[in-house]
Amino acid sequence: MDFLKRSMKNKKFVFSIVVLVPLVFVILFGPQLAPNDPLTMNTSSALAPSSSQYPLGTDEYGRCILSRLLVGVRPSMTVALFGTLGAFAAGLLLGIFAGYLGGKIGGAIMRVVDVILCFPPILLAMMVVGLWGAGVRNLTVVVAILYTPHFTRIAYSSTIKVRKMEFVENEISIGATLNRVLFGTIFPNIFSPLVIQISLTVSSAILLESGLSFLGLGVQPPDPSWGQMIGDARNFLSVDVMYTVWPSLFLSLTILATNLMGDALRDILDPKLRDSF
Repeated sequence: MDFLKRSMKNKKFVFSIVVLVPLVFVILFGPQLAPNDPLTMNTSSALAPSSSQYPLGTDEYGRCILSRLLVGVRPSMTVALFGTLGAFAAGLLLGIFAGYLGGKIGGAIMRVVDVILCFPPILLAMMVVGLWGAGVRNLTVVVAILYTPHFTRIAYSSTIKVRKMEFVENEISIGATLNRVLFGTIFPNIFSPLVIQISLTVSSAILLESGLSFLGLGVQPPDPSWGQMIGDARNFLSVDVMYTVWPSLFLSLTILATNLMGDALRDILDPKLRDSF
């Protein structure tokens, strides 16, 4: 109850909820909400303006833009959420073990992480997609691999800091198991910075998937994706600018709300920041 009260006082949290809750509903029920079949072509209505049949107009093939937006959010968010979850789990395990054990083992783990960080995300993603092929499953694996190092470094540095504190030393001195020390004592105290990274990773993953789809390396036609729609619409800016505006607006709002949610959770969960808003 106390958490809920603090959350409702945070304007960033409220704004994020207003955007993200309907988004989750669209992800789950997008195909049922779509007013038209997102794959059905009607060349006689190509690039038509808004109407009762097509609320946001049509694309170059006469397909309903609103329907494609409602369905196209699912692959982007699937890649972002499951990829981030995989990166969080792998990065947490690697970082917390490296920080707790230290020495040559911890150093070896962090050097491997540094090697992955040397590659630009978009180039590494393009290389992996080029080898494995496009698709939601492969893009999810790519996101998990690319962003694991970010979680690892945060978990590593936070674990080193917490490892030296008295309450951790007390747990070790009374013979607590390694599992209890790492996940019962250390993890709750390093969760706050990881929350911020989760929000940043989700928004970065959405951008990465959209960028790959924009280049034709993500979700393959005729299945819709926001990035793919923006890529298709760029050729018709002089004819129908709203064709580009709608997917760009949806994408921007989603990324903004995701980032603000991370900031809000940091403020709410961190005792030092609870009175700062």
